Amino acid sequence: MIKKILIANRGEIAVRIIRTCKEMGIKTVAVYSDADRISPHVLLADEAYHIGKSPSNKSYLDVNKILSVIKISGADAVHPGYGFLSENVEFAKTIQKRGIIWIGAPTEAINTMGNKVSARQVAKNNSVSLIPGTIEPIQNPKDVFQIAESIGYPILVKAVGGGGGKGMRIVYSESDLTQSIERASSEAGKAFSDSRVYIEKYLEDPHHIEIQILSDTHGNHISLGERECSIQRRFQKIIEETPSPFIDDLLRKELSESAIKLAKACNYLGAGTVEFLVDKYKKWYFLEMNTRLQVEHPITEIVNGIDLVREQINIADGKPISFTQNDVIPQGHAIECRIYAEDGLNNFQPSIGKIVDYYPPSGPGVRMDEGFIKGQEITPFYDPMLAKLVVWSNNRKEAISKMNRVLSEMKIVGPITSIPICREIINHSSFNSGIYCTHTLEAILPELVENISKEITPSVASLILKKQYQNQGKIISEELSSTWLTSGRKDGLE
Repeated sequence: MIKKILIANRGEIAVRIIRTCKEMGIKTVAVYSDADRISPHVLLADEAYHIGKSPSNKSYLDVNKILSVIKISGADAVHPGYGFLSENVEFAKTIQKRGIIWIGAPTEAINTMGNKVSARQVAKNNSVSLIPGTIEPIQNPKDVFQIAESIGYPILVKAVGGGGGKGMRIVYSESDLTQSIERASSEAGKAFSDSRVYIEKYLEDPHHIEIQILSDTHGNHISLGERECSIQRRFQKIIEETPSPFIDDLLRKELSESAIKLAKACNYLGAGTVEFLVDKYKKWYFLEMNTRLQVEHPITEIVNGIDLVREQINIADGKPISFTQNDVIPQGHAIECRIYAEDGLNNFQPSIGKIVDYYPPSGPGVRMDEGFIKGQEITPFYDPMLAKLVVWSNNRKEAISKMNRVLSEMKIVGPITSIPICREIINHSSFNSGIYCTHTLEAILPELVENISKEITPSVASLILKKQYQNQGKIISEELSSTWLTSGRKDGLE
């Protein structure tokens, strides 16, 4: 049995994993950089080891340092979370060669499905519908002009490896194709150490729908339903919900069956997500497979009443999934808002600074997965996501009302956050009606920014932009203090 797990990650996902481990009676080992010395995952773990300077390539991406902590701590398993080394095949192989259990997908599956080109080939071989485009990486930009013309503009240039919107460019005409390929390739090379790109048709008004799957060593492959992930900016998700207000039972069944077909084809194990694009006519296409836990996994957990991290650990320990496909009967509706340290009024620019005060939301059906504490410095070294705010209710209308309430209740004083933008989206008619797609946020953003600018409470954001903290963030200006809470109280602030 697994007795001690090293979490090769940070922030909210490290905290999330530690909590499940504690409930299972498993010891935990945290690793941390200079910037994360007082982070929650460090404080909650049974053991914590410093692994380097703040930049991720000198800490969380330094395989040798993590290997040394595994040896020192005596950890018998590693959970990579998501991001960082979660889909690094060489890291997974290295720890397995040392007799350490990898709580993640098999390296063969990561190698195949983590590469978007080979994943497309698997989908093609298994008759899973693909977006028109190239199967092989582009060798020479001049070679794709004819292909681009045949599938029709606009097209999308995409990185072979990685994700998160990096290495992607929308191309609307032939004159922009060569330059877009070069820029996407350069960005992909810097972000993923893999500059290869390919092209595919850019769909208009698509929905981003993903299917959560679990696979074990006993031949079980289970679909846990879909997540609607179409509220995005720069190809990065902001709000997710389940069930999707767009798809029907027949489409849900088709997507789930295709996801399981692909899981079987690549001999998958553990938790994984198969992503699809669905156009406005409900014609669907395979997009990619993420061979790891997803950021938005909590909404699937809540409607199904399961713990995906617990299942991951048990599967890695050789145990079967604790339920069958017939047991999967989602209940109610769940919504997740990603709380980023970003300025929605300024093109989502990252924001840094000390968390001077924090007032968390609460109440029935509210879950807050945060990776920060009061007094912590938010730095520019990592992804700007601070937390995930999740609500559950009996139906979508009630869930929206609950999310609106908790977004109004939640306060973070310090860096500018995405809370105001999330609240405006939740209250917008396009979201309320369920009629939205991956392009909706871009279309309504000017309206959202104008609404925020008119409100009193979000003026805190503009104040933080204009006023710097005095005495290293310990004293806040009187103006900021008086506007933090709508009641005008100044108590509760350092």
